[in-house]
Amino acid sequence: MCGIVGYVGNKQVVPLIIDGLRKLEYRGYDSAGIAVVDDAHHLELRRAEGKLRNLEEAIRLNPLDGNYGIGHTRWATHGRPTEENAHPHRDQSGKVVVVHNGIIENYLSLKEGLIAEGHEFRTETDTEVVAHLIGHYKDTEDLTLEQAVRKTVARLRGIFAMSIISTDEPDTIIAVREGPPVVIGLGDGEFFVASDIPPILAHTRDVFFLGDKEMAILTKDSVRVTDFEANVVEPEQQRITWDPIQAEKGGFKHFMLKEIYEQPRAVRDTVQGRVSLDTGKVYLDPMDISEQDFKSIRSVKIAACGTSWHAGLAGKYMIEQLARVPVDVDYASEFRYRDPVLNEDDLLVVISQSGETADTIAAMREAKQAGCKVLAICNVHGSMITREADGTILTHAGPEIGVASTKAFTAQMIALYLFALYLGEVRDQIDEAKAKKLAQDLAELPLKIEQLLNEAESIDDLSKEFFRVQDFLYLGRGINFPVALEGALKLKEISYIHAEGYPAGEMKHGPNALIDEKLPVVIVNTKEKGNEGSELRYEKTHSNIVEVKARDGIIIAVLTEGDTMSATAASHIIEIPETSDLLGPVLSVVPLQLLSYYIAVRRGCDVDQPRNLAKSVTVE
Repeated sequence: MCGIVGYVGNKQVVPLIIDGLRKLEYRGYDSAGIAVVDDAHHLELRRAEGKLRNLEEAIRLNPLDGNYGIGHTRWATHGRPTEENAHPHRDQSGKVVVVHNGIIENYLSLKEGLIAEGHEFRTETDTEVVAHLIGHYKDTEDLTLEQAVRKTVARLRGIFAMSIISTDEPDTIIAVREGPPVVIGLGDGEFFVASDIPPILAHTRDVFFLGDKEMAILTKDSVRVTDFEANVVEPEQQRITWDPIQAEKGGFKHFMLKEIYEQPRAVRDTVQGRVSLDTGKVYLDPMDISEQDFKSIRSVKIAACGTSWHAGLAGKYMIEQLARVPVDVDYASEFRYRDPVLNEDDLLVVISQSGETADTIAAMREAKQAGCKVLAICNVHGSMITREADGTILTHAGPEIGVASTKAFTAQMIALYLFALYLGEVRDQIDEAKAKKLAQDLAELPLKIEQLLNEAESIDDLSKEFFRVQDFLYLGRGINFPVALEGALKLKEISYIHAEGYPAGEMKHGPNALIDEKLPVVIVNTKEKGNEGSELRYEKTHSNIVEVKARDGIIIAVLTEGDTMSATAASHIIEIPETSDLLGPVLSVVPLQLLSYYIAVRRGCDVDQPRNLAKSVTVE
């Protein structure tokens, strides 16, 4: 979950690395550091506790420069978030420097062996052990940096992405991967290494991702890739089509707000080219899962984490209703630990914004080992999940920088809707007339999201009343339950207010005890006209609204436009345009995202970088 940037070329290296770290600060902001080497092969380090601005100030007071270097922004695992524990870390000689994202599980035993050899350690981190081990092999066995790194990684147990430099081998960076992501950028007489794409975009759009157990050797003139056994690897180069401006704030105060407002575009781009309004037919991207495979599956399993898990819950309703296939939704972090029952005719759908979520990758590998086909829903082409899955539905949300996911969530729900519609069609559960209606509902969605965003000021006004409260309760029934969970998650993530999402039908089984005149209760109670099941769900949830009102709770109701019954009972109402039940969550979640955002801003919270959280959870 830490961020790594490296550069070798002819540009000024310090500003380039600092700018890259700024674009990766969402991955970690406990401390930061940089190491560069100058023409005289002199190595200099600057490190600082806290956010990147502290490192920038340290560099301003004590400047440095060089021809190549590496930088790091940290999300602490081993060792407290102090300047001493900040990366980069040196070996015993001070010539080898390492930055690292991941966890070395056997670092204590390695450290004990090095101490017995006379090594002295300055930090509490697992990363310093790696630097010492590389230096040890270089010095005692007269190895090149590449050979020493290769010998070192063979002894490491855990997951890691690392960049390494040495003053003994000028203008060279070695990057290795076993788990967390590593992106290599290909320029003209310059090369880049990073943990994600945004730091590279301003300089080149030609990149490739390292695979597990692969190593890249970067110089000014070339980049060479091998596996850990020194076998040559030909990486799959790709061109990134994101505009670099997409990764900037674009005039918005925070990335999160910008990304909320990008949701109409994210929906359009995810749908574009995949569905015909004339026939309603859905076209998935080419994959190693055939139409016959989809016809033959007995059940669908969904594995995801956090917000992606909420998208998966909404997807369960979509798939079961449109394709009539049973669906189970698992936390990916629990999936492989419960010894899941998997059959070859089950399909596993994994959902991850980054495509590098460690728990989700582990769930995918568990299913593949059992002979299941795996379909990925992901925002990053070339990421580990997209490379290992049998098929992928790429979301086209563009880079998402804010730690609290917004546009990626809506794009994931759209991808799941497309998949549910496709699966229903190939399994003969949807006729053409219904398919055309479902496709038309989807086509109308971006304009309806824009309508909601145009009314954001009313949500800001609502936040004034609630930013000082200590607790929130969110309720929903059926497909609105995942919206309640997601609304509560967004609020707790960025405002630090305790918030809980709950099924509305379970109120009598405990949560009613929490309701008093101080508790805001957000109740999502939308409905689709002419849908008998929707009407029943609406009526039952309306009863919950009445129950909360009877106990003096403060009701914030998310309702379909024109609803007068629940509106009369609520303290505050948020109206969304009418749409189908299956697409309702995409609209309902937008005002809840805005409410969380405005409350967090009024509380003075760091919206884009909430405490103790990082964007991509690439370690367990």
